[in-house]
Amino acid sequence: MGEFSNCEIGAYVSGRRWLKVVAISYAQLSQDFYKGTCPNVESLVRSAVTQKFQQTFITAPATLRLFFHDCFVRGCDASVLLASPSGKVEKDHPDNLSLAGDGFDTVIKAKAAVDSDPQCRNKVSCADILALATRDVVALAGGPSYSVELGRRDGRISTIASVQHSLPHPDFSLDQLNTMFGSHGLSQTDMIALSGAHTIGFSHCGKFSKRIYNFSPKNRIDPTLNLQYALQLRQMCPLNVDPSIAINMDPTTPPTFDNAYFQNLQQGKGLFISDQTLFTDTRSKATVILFASSNAAFNQSFVTAITQLGRVGVKTGNQGEIRRDCNAVN
Repeated sequence: MGEFSNCEIGAYVSGRRWLKVVAISYAQLSQDFYKGTCPNVESLVRSAVTQKFQQTFITAPATLRLFFHDCFVRGCDASVLLASPSGKVEKDHPDNLSLAGDGFDTVIKAKAAVDSDPQCRNKVSCADILALATRDVVALAGGPSYSVELGRRDGRISTIASVQHSLPHPDFSLDQLNTMFGSHGLSQTDMIALSGAHTIGFSHCGKFSKRIYNFSPKNRIDPTLNLQYALQLRQMCPLNVDPSIAINMDPTTPPTFDNAYFQNLQQGKGLFISDQTLFTDTRSKATVILFASSNAAFNQSFVTAITQLGRVGVKTGNQGEIRRDCNAVN
C-alpha cells in the first residue's frame, strides 16, 4: 500500500468518491486565502515567530518538526497541538514526547499575535498558523523562503493510537522510508529533501546509542558510521547518560539551514541509520550527492517537498473548525 500516492490510496480503499474529495480539499488551499478576512496574517505571524526565534534557536527545529509530526498523523490539521488531562492525545505518544515545547509555544504566541488584530480574531486556523510559522523559522535559520498555501481547518480529533506506525523511525531502511512517505503522496526526492531538515535538528542519545555501543555481535560501532564521529558521540553520550540529552544532528553548521547535512552523509556522519542509508543505498545516493554539491538544488527540492507535505490530509471548507484555543477544540 505504501507505493500508492495519497489520491491513489483514497481510490484503492474507498472508491472514486473519496478520491474526488481529497483532490478538492487541497485544491481549495490558496496563498491569498485570508486576503479579505485577515490581510496582515503573514506579517503578524512572522513578527511573533521572529521574536521567539531571537529568544531561542530551538524555536526553528522544534517548529519544523512539529509541522512534520502533525501532517503525518491525521493530516495537517493541528491535531498534534490538542491537549488532554487524560494523556490520550497525539502529543502524549512516546514518538511525540520528544517534541520540544518551544515549537508549541511558537504557535501559541503566533496565534495570540494574529488574534490581537480585531479583524483577524478567530479567523485563522491553528493549522495555517503552524504552516506559516514553519516557513518563517526555515527562512530565519538561513533556509529558503517560500509561498505558503492557506485555508486549512483545524481537526477535532486527536488520539494517541493514531500515532502508532505513522512516523518514521531512526532505524528505517530506504524501502521503509519510501513506503511511509509514499503513502502521503511524497516521492523519494521529497523524502530526501525533507530529511535535510535534520540540518537544524537535534536528537536524544537514546535514539542512536545502539549505533555507537552495541550495533551487532560482530561490530560494536555501526561500520557505516564515521569512526572519529562515533567516538565523539560516545563522549557526548556516555553509556549511562540521561537518554534525553540532546545532540545536534548536523555536527558542522548546526544553527544554519543549509546542505551540510548531505555533505555529512558523504563522510559517514549521518546520526540515524535512516539518515546514512540515504547515501549508502545506491537508489538514493545520486540525490544526496546532488544536494551536497548544490545548496540551490536542495532548497528548490525542499520547497517543493514541504509544499506537498502541507497538502497532506488537509481539512477545508466545512470540515473541521477554526479553534479559538490551539490546545482545545471549540
